[in-house]
Amino acid sequence: MRQSSSPAAPTATPAPYAERLGLPWWAWPVGLAVAGLLAAELWLGATGVRAWLPFVLLIPGTMAALWWLGRIRVEVRDGELRVDDAHLPVRHVADVVPLDAAGRREVLGVGADPLAFVVQRPWVGGAVQVVLDDPADPTPFWVVSTRRPVELAAALLAARDAG
Repeated sequence: MRQSSSPAAPTATPAPYAERLGLPWWAWPVGLAVAGLLAAELWLGATGVRAWLPFVLLIPGTMAALWWLGRIRVEVRDGELRVDDAHLPVRHVADVVPLDAAGRREVLGVGADPLAFVVQRPWVGGAVQVVLDDPADPTPFWVVSTRRPVELAAALLAARDAG
């Protein structure tokens, strides 16, 4: 006997969104090459501690700095927009505007609002502007860098409508 399969019912909770704003691949070799050149320049044939200390300090320090620059995570889950350690409940989201590089430049340019919350990475082209509707918060909007602005905007609006 063959069982009929019914179409899957849509879930009440939207799919979570997660992204890490890591550095582009070429930043690692360039950064390490610059650190190596600087360490070699500080060394300049010296003996003793000056022979190895620049390499021991600069190369791992550069790797740590490059990792730190690309550590920011952008997530929509559990009814919140999470950007690094900042949390925004999606119930306070009035609208979300996906921005390309020109739109981000306009929003963050000369006429930018000084009260806006901004997490911007110059190596990431897109962004979203999250307009807030919270009378208790003086922040008018958030601007968050993202490689997939349309997907992040859709995830935020879906999470807001589901809640």
